[in-house]
Parts: sequence; structure tokens; C-alpha cells
Amino acid sequence: MDLAPEDRPLAGLVVLDFSQFLSGPFCSLKLADLGARVIKVERPGSGDLCRNLYLSDTDIDGDNSLFHAINRNKESITADLKNEADRARMRALIGAADVMIQNFRPGVIERQGFGYEDVRGINPRLVYGSISGYGEDGPWRDLPGQDLLAQARSGLLWLTGSADDPPMPMGLAVADMLAGHALCEGILAALVGRGVHGRGARVDTSLFEAMIDFQFEVLTTHLNDGRRPPQRSKVNGAHAYLGAPYGVYETADGYLAIAMTPSLKKLAELMEIEGLSPFYDDPTALMAQRDAIKAIIARAVRTRTTAEWLGVLQPADIWCSEVLDWQQMLASENYRALDLDQVIRRNGGTRLNALRGAIRIDGGTLKSERAAPELGEHNDTVFAELLSGDMPAEGATTARAR
Repeated sequence: MDLAPEDRPLAGLVVLDFSQFLSGPFCSLKLADLGARVIKVERPGSGDLCRNLYLSDTDIDGDNSLFHAINRNKESITADLKNEADRARMRALIGAADVMIQNFRPGVIERQGFGYEDVRGINPRLVYGSISGYGEDGPWRDLPGQDLLAQARSGLLWLTGSADDPPMPMGLAVADMLAGHALCEGILAALVGRGVHGRGARVDTSLFEAMIDFQFEVLTTHLNDGRRPPQRSKVNGAHAYLGAPYGVYETADGYLAIAMTPSLKKLAELMEIEGLSPFYDDPTALMAQRDAIKAIIARAVRTRTTAEWLGVLQPADIWCSEVLDWQQMLASENYRALDLDQVIRRNGGTRLNALRGAIRIDGGTLKSERAAPELGEHNDTVFAELLSGDMPAEGATTARAR
């Protein structure tokens, strides 16, 4: 069941999104899914540079699949922030908005006259969200805020892979996605606060802060264990701070992930593994002798198929899983049961297979068929509503927020 747009928690809220690429637009996507009206502000002529950032050779109705995925369910208007007439219209639109989002390098939006202090004077109830690369202060503030670079500076690359591997980045734009999530969380909190005290707020985060927060669990250990560097396992590395058997093992026909086990002895008995008994009575062995233990387990795992091992281990409450590729995952009954697919459409005919967001509200999913907008597609409607006074007036959502 899909939740109707008017029944979503943010229905009636207006978000003015000046951001581009991934982090800011990902935040506004989450707000749009929750019911907000997201108006994307783009450069005339070129638009969001993400329109031309191709992950593959897949082009859908003139835009790449990445742009479609990250900007569905939004409207697009164009504005030249160096043009005074456009700047005046943006100021008027800010006066009617609930949220503004931007992810320019520190100082850029301020030079255009749309920094927080500027817009707070226009709309004191506005929630203003910003994402930078490394924060508004410090020696890295003016460096490019790009996902791989933020991963590289965060220490994350020394946690993935095995001990003999070089630094290993994650295979996703994880800094962008997590910074977008963090900003969305902060904006939602500020909107709740506005409902209590009536004031807007400024919410700031950065790719770097998102990467540090992502690692808070293991960094906390590091800060309290003498700051010893993390040590990745030499055998089937999966988590630098977890001992054997934690890892991914090759089977006779695929791969098996083994996470937690009640005891090494129980695992050895179930798998009929010899050679592990010297480690049974030493509680420190799972970490201190991690590589030796995992090497013994790895040899045993290769003797049977993945299905055979699952049949042995799962009934005994050994936490384990088959390792699926995308084709297998998409074909799984569990994927289908969660109703994760959605179809979005543009220009009456263009169809894009997409995925819904990860949350459900009152049992309903947050799907929408509305595709990513064409550049400036909603100039006439948005500006007509603004100039005619049909936009929600500032403060119109106070009752909802309370």
C-alpha cells in the first residue's frame, strides 16, 4: 500500500533546494518522499551538473540514470543568482518557503546574498540546511568536497579489505549519502523545534563529519585503547575490530558470510573442523589468533556448498548468510515481499525503474511516479503561484508543526 501524498508527514511544507550533485539533492529527495514540495533551483542553460554526471552509458529522456534517481518527485526552476531580477524572485520565494538547502563551498552562497544571515532576515521561520566538504572553518574548508576525497581523509579506507590490501574505498558515494541523511535528520529536528518555539534554525553538516559519525563506534574504541591503529585481518577481512570467525568465506559453489557464533567450540563441532581446540579456552584468542583461526575455518568451508552450510549452521543459531549478487538479491522472495520497486514516468511515456525509500509510515510505502524534472520545467507554475500569492504564506504550517 502506498501512502497518499496528502497523508505524508511533510505535506504542505515547501523546500527550496539550491544544492547540486548528490549530498544536498539526496536530502531533499528524502523530504520529498515524506511529502514536502521540493522546488529545485538550477542554473539557466546548464542546470545541476549532476544532469551530465554519467555512471554508465544509460541515458533516459536526456538525463542520466543518477540524476533521475536522486531528483525524482521534485520541481525545477531556473535562476541566475547574478541577475537582480532573478535574485528578487528568489528572495520572494524564500519568504514563502519552510526549508532552504545549499551545498556550495563555504562562502559561495554568502557572496550571492543568500547566506543564513541574509535569508533569516527575509524569513525568520526558515530552516536553513547546508552541506560542505569539511566544515565552515579549518584548513580544509576550501578544498573540493567530493565523496572519494572525503572518504580518503576520514581514515575509512584503512578499515575495508584485508591486511595486505591497499587502502580500500567503499564502492558507493557513501560520504554524499550519509551527509544527506544527516542533513535530513537535522532539518526534521529543526522543523519539530520550530513547531515548539516558532523559530527557524541553521543546520550544518559536512561530508567529513558524516564520515566521522559513520565510524563513531570503532573510533571510540581507538580513542580509548591507546590509539592503536586498526588491524585488518589477513584472512577474509570484514571488520578490523571483530575477531574470528567474522568474515566472508569461499564455499564449493559461492560464498558464505559468518558473523556471530555462541562459541568457537560449537562452530567447530557443527562444521566438523579439526585444529581449533587449542583456542577453545582462551577468550582473547578470537582476536589475538584471528588469522590462524580463520584460515582453519576457510579450508573447511570450501568443502561444501553454500546451501549445505546454511542447512547446518542456521538451525543452530549461527549467524550466517549466503552472499548474493544483485541479480540474486532482486530475485529473492524477501525483496519482493517488501515491495521496494517503483516506476516513475516523464513526458507521459518515458519509464524508469526505480526504488522507493527505506521507510514505511502507518504501513504505507512512500512511492511516487513523478520523475526528475526537466530543466526549468516548472518556471511558469512556480513563479505564477508566487506572484499571485498562491504559495503557502510564511507561517502557514505552524499548526501542523505544533
